Amino acid sequence: MKRSSRSALMIVLYLVAIVAANLLVAAFGPNVAVVNAFLFIGLDITARDSLHEAWQHEGLWWKMLLLIATGSILSAALNWNAAQIALASFLAFAGAGIADTLVYHALRDRARMLKINGSNVISAAVDSALFPALAFGFPLLIGVMIGQFIAKVVGGFVWSVILHSLEIRGETRPAL
Repeated sequence: MKRSSRSALMIVLYLVAIVAANLLVAAFGPNVAVVNAFLFIGLDITARDSLHEAWQHEGLWWKMLLLIATGSILSAALNWNAAQIALASFLAFAGAGIADTLVYHALRDRARMLKINGSNVISAAVDSALFPALAFGFPLLIGVMIGQFIAKVVGGFVWSVILHSLEIRGETRPAL
């Protein structure tokens, strides 16, 4: 798959994951937080790392900020009742994205899967601390935060394996 096509796919996956997660949390509250963390946020943090590679010398920081803002704006536009969740999502993802980017680039000379999953652990920790506090306020359920963290790390790993295997398949597939 060409780099531009792969980046476009990762942008779409990122936005679909964020908007779906935000709308589900707005509709069902913290009850879906752990499932969302596994299915959608694991995908989000893995897609973000793919975009880090694509954008590392081409406006990475402003493109990531725009992408995070777009996900939150789309969430609020689709359901105004999700505006508080969308704002919490924006702030948490901005913090997690900064941490993720710093760790990912600190590991730039390591194996790709180590970079992805190593930065995902840090990103998941930051997001799991910020999002529930911002979205639902205090007192926080520590179990939700821990559950989200574990689900994001495991989900991120599963998505990294899936996306990596699809990428390998795409590279080995004969041209049509």
